[in-house]
Amino acid sequence: QVQFVESGGGLVQPGGSLRLSCVASGFSSDYYAVGWFRQAPGKEREEVSCISSSVERTYYADPVKGRFTISRDKVKSTVWLQMNSLNPEDTAVYYCATPRREECLDLEVEDFSGWGQGTQVTVSA
Repeated sequence: QVQFVESGGGLVQPGGSLRLSCVASGFSSDYYAVGWFRQAPGKEREEVSCISSSVERTYYADPVKGRFTISRDKVKSTVWLQMNSLNPEDTAVYYCATPRREECLDLEVEDFSGWGQGTQVTVSA
């Protein structure tokens, strides 16, 4: 089964940091772009960040620009999401997925696949 496995979530105080990891299971994601998404209770899943297969291009949603950094290591087949200056609005289940193409451009959530179980991020005092 083609799927990602997300990890690294947890409970953190406002202003804190977390580093999420995403590893592909059942296929190699090295040639594809990989995106991070989040879904808060009662809200639709939204894209947070995306990185191209070449690592040359990255995308960030406006609410996380300047606070989150996406990166990947093809040797380890891992994509990370470093999250700094977290605030309660960042509380959500975080997922990664791939559009099965090299670039992140002009994509909708429905274009992505390989959703895993997600990892819960809770920002609270």
